[in-house]
Amino acid sequence: MTELECLAYGVEQANEGVCLLLRLGPYRIMLDCGLTNLSPLVAKKAAPPADLVLCSHAHADHARGLLALHQAFPQIPIYGSEVTTQLLPLNWLKEDYKHPLHLCQALPWRTPVEFFDGLSAELYPAGHLPGAAAIVLTYTPTSGGRSYRVMYTGDFFLSNSRLVEGLPLEELRGLSPDVLIVEGSFGTARHPHRRQQENQLAERISQAIAARQSILLPTPSLGLAQELLMLLRSHHHFTGRDIDIWVDETVAACCDVYLNILPHLPPSVQNFARHQPLFWDEKVRPRVRRLNPEDVTALHPPCIVLADETSDLSQYYRTHLEDWLVLVSQQPHHHLEEIEGVMGQEKGEMILPAVEVYLLAQHCDGPGTTQLIHNLRPQHVVFVHGSPTYLADLTGLEELHNRYHLHSPGAGTLVELPIGETFLQPPAPETNYEGELTELDTVVTINLPNAITADPRWKTLADTGLIEARWQGEELVLRGLPQRELLRQSGDRLVDWVDANSPLRQCCANCRYFRGQRCWNPNSPLYEFKVTPDGFCPVFEPLQEKEE
Repeated sequence: MTELECLAYGVEQANEGVCLLLRLGPYRIMLDCGLTNLSPLVAKKAAPPADLVLCSHAHADHARGLLALHQAFPQIPIYGSEVTTQLLPLNWLKEDYKHPLHLCQALPWRTPVEFFDGLSAELYPAGHLPGAAAIVLTYTPTSGGRSYRVMYTGDFFLSNSRLVEGLPLEELRGLSPDVLIVEGSFGTARHPHRRQQENQLAERISQAIAARQSILLPTPSLGLAQELLMLLRSHHHFTGRDIDIWVDETVAACCDVYLNILPHLPPSVQNFARHQPLFWDEKVRPRVRRLNPEDVTALHPPCIVLADETSDLSQYYRTHLEDWLVLVSQQPHHHLEEIEGVMGQEKGEMILPAVEVYLLAQHCDGPGTTQLIHNLRPQHVVFVHGSPTYLADLTGLEELHNRYHLHSPGAGTLVELPIGETFLQPPAPETNYEGELTELDTVVTINLPNAITADPRWKTLADTGLIEARWQGEELVLRGLPQRELLRQSGDRLVDWVDANSPLRQCCANCRYFRGQRCWNPNSPLYEFKVTPDGFCPVFEPLQEKEE
């Protein structure tokens, strides 16, 4: 009999939510319950659908069904991290219901907890959202025999964000679970570094404010909203700037709960809060204020408004469309056309202000997902939490299906996970490369094996063909210079690095009219348009002429 199998009740964040039933030996463990319709679980109310529930984090697509499940089966214990137990009630803010203390029981970090004979779980921080947990389940038969180990990431993020530290990959490296259940929200997409995403968004908002435009940021009320507010409070583009930031009631309620979990936030955030309020501050610029419904008509441009994405957004821009810029977060299940439809755009009649999409990812991109898999080295990988197209992209990666047993179940699908006693684990990915160093009269050449280009990080290093070297103690560190970084550097420095015969010497980044990612040469056909730093045009004028 198969000791391991997984029934997917829901696998998408956009529609049905995420809910998985894992059978591990004789036990049934429910992983998250983000279902909007619990009929598959409560159809046979006499039989509880699980022995226990583990909630990875408090986002609605993973947790909104827990209240109904608890009401139907109060005998089923529900567990999560301590912070998750405090954030969960935010899913039912609009309901006339008092959150019971026993709805979710808190588990400690990095400490195995035994629930039944032979069954235990251990939580690790997963990044993504305060309290979000990656769950490692272990089952050891009491009658003897081998143990089984399953890891469920929930939503995870390897990078640090403003209010959450990333998943500690070093602690989990070489875990070798039998099964890894992992999200694939962004499929194989590749993203810029998190700080780069933040800087691009901050620069766009700063440009709009300088043009006397107000910014509307429709956002989920929990998680991204607080990240945005912390970015606006601490980024150098806004520090000390005479701007009002307004936060609507729903988002503000979530911010208040963050104040209660301050001891669980990163040390840098706690240090920030010692010197000034974390969110609400009407003295230090930029000022952050709660937005009451009666205050909406009194908003004066330029200002910034953070509003719950499900609220009536038209109340802000209904009368003065030209004064507003709406910035919408890029989500893997959202398209701009759908967003505009939700905001009230009717066919043939434009009633919206300018709408742009920005990226401030809270989930790993494709390279991050594969990095986690290669470091954990499981036998089976089950992809959930993503569109079927994106998950198919992941299961189609040659680097994965040559090493692991891959699964991407649809809702209602049972996946059997047989574990081979003689399964040969693939070798750990190569991280060290031996090369040769040649010292000539005027240059030093470093030759590395071509195998290094197989690493997904190579594209970033080799983006422009330019590198920067610096000493770090006794070691020499090399890093690539991507196009976006060259954009922020002075033209003189770029010219010095580029070979005299290179065509890059006449690219937009070295043109006297290239500023703020746009062309300002009135003789150019791209005048006032956004252009890439490595672009070319027939009316190029070098930076040196400007200095003369």
